[in-house]
Amino acid sequence: MSRLFVALLPPPEALSEIAVAVDRVRAGQEGAAGPPGLRWIDRALWHVTLAFLGEVPDRVLPGLHVRLARAASRHPSLTLSFAGSGAFPSPGRGRVLWVGLPSGPPLKKLADSVAAGARRAGAVEKDRMRFHPHLTLARAREGADLWPLVHALSGFNGRPWEAKAIHLMRSHLGPHVRYEPVEAYSLGGRD
Repeated sequence: MSRLFVALLPPPEALSEIAVAVDRVRAGQEGAAGPPGLRWIDRALWHVTLAFLGEVPDRVLPGLHVRLARAASRHPSLTLSFAGSGAFPSPGRGRVLWVGLPSGPPLKKLADSVAAGARRAGAVEKDRMRFHPHLTLARAREGADLWPLVHALSGFNGRPWEAKAIHLMRSHLGPHVRYEPVEAYSLGGRD
């Protein structure tokens, strides 16, 4: 069994822009260092989740590779940029602070295609909610007032970057969470 998800991995330049904005906020320069107990996510873990698959039996992996490669080949590369911020479930009682990624039809179609391919392979997606592309910056165990942080990051606008592949990732949980790339599938642009 492996704990898996499918993600876009933004290029280092895009992540560096976010890191500069986050560092400024964390230093309190924007007047919003964050509530007690807020855990900032290590930059090495930053990604955009397309589908969270949870625990997937090893026997499913060969079919999953085929389905994800097929799904990726049907979608063109995407020009994306990070913009704005928010919190789930809401800024007033937030548990997740994020920077946004405008969700146009191509990105939603890609996420839906990845989820459908995973289901067909036998990897049942966990906690499927309405797709809301984002990059998680921080987490709180209990709902916290994240309005000051959301406000401080609301004007963030990153430069465009190109997503050329989707990535199957394995989560290793424990005291030091890490994500391991399993496979990358090139976006192909075939209609």
